[in-house]
Amino acid sequence: MNTGEVAVVRENVGEVNGQPVDRVVLSNASGMEVAVLSHGAAIQEIWVPDRNGDVANVTLGFATFDGYTRRHPHFGTVLGRVANRLRNASFELDGQRYDVTTTRPPHSAHGGAVPFDKFTWSLGVSNDGPIPVVNLGLTSPDGDQGYPGELGVTVSYSLTPENELVLEYRAVTTKPTVVNLTNHAYFNLRGEGEGTVEDHELQLDASFYTPTDSDQLPTGEIATVIGTGLDFRVPRPLRDALRDANDPQIRIARGVDHNFVIDRPGPDDAELRRAARIVEPQSGRVMETWTNEPGVQVYTSNSLDGSIAGYSGRLYRQTDAVCFETQHFPDSPNQPHFPSVVLRPGEVLRSTTKYAFSINAGS
Repeated sequence: MNTGEVAVVRENVGEVNGQPVDRVVLSNASGMEVAVLSHGAAIQEIWVPDRNGDVANVTLGFATFDGYTRRHPHFGTVLGRVANRLRNASFELDGQRYDVTTTRPPHSAHGGAVPFDKFTWSLGVSNDGPIPVVNLGLTSPDGDQGYPGELGVTVSYSLTPENELVLEYRAVTTKPTVVNLTNHAYFNLRGEGEGTVEDHELQLDASFYTPTDSDQLPTGEIATVIGTGLDFRVPRPLRDALRDANDPQIRIARGVDHNFVIDRPGPDDAELRRAARIVEPQSGRVMETWTNEPGVQVYTSNSLDGSIAGYSGRLYRQTDAVCFETQHFPDSPNQPHFPSVVLRPGEVLRSTTKYAFSINAGS
């Protein structure tokens, strides 16, 4: 039964194409609050206290749900069927070629022209366990964006009394297909709309990454971060990488936009492991990313150009946020030596990601 340590409020905030859009707010006794929308399965707000007890919304997005119905760079939404990039918008599975819709011709990204965040998901709240769980569901029909099989997807959000936001993904299919799901939340631990994240101190538990070509598609190599501008094995400010003009990978992406291979003891390890730790020195806020996925795409919001006014009404600009998109590697269907994203009938895809918030008490 619910212990009462996490409260839940649900409300209808409108409709899209005749479908109701609901908003659920989870809050705990520590002063943390998370708001989730059924449209796009979006994380709309994450309110976190700083070392003085003052709370701020630390994720980019919009104050009203209609912002998510317009074109935007996937603020806080769930992406699929295949998140990240897919070379030439095609793949081969069991000897058959499949062509999917393009987003950056000739390539595809984040599921194609109509990814999962363009839809309103079903929403329910479960109070059967120790804490409330927000369950969102979506059915992707056979042939959707060119992908085979009817895919049933469930994403669950929960907030723990320990200030952890937990994301659980589940998917099943009627035909062999490929699936790579992630959430595209943009984080600024100083607060949404409070400017650049260049002073955030980042540590990645990743000794390797997947380099990209000029189209930002993986070359297929799994390379060491040693000697590159992408070496965050020891904590350092993001600006150190963002200003590294000598690193060709950073020049291609105009910042960090790379898949990092999370350190694991072996290829079959599927335990929840820490992928990243980031600290905002001014507020003292700390966030750790934990996942059972093999990779995490770290993205320093390089495409934000001041054309979008966000939650606070302030314009979002390049490096105003950083994303930690837990995932299988980009273009995995076309890279046989990457961890497989193939899902077959009778199998269940299960994936967990946890964003754990805390305070660095130092001044």
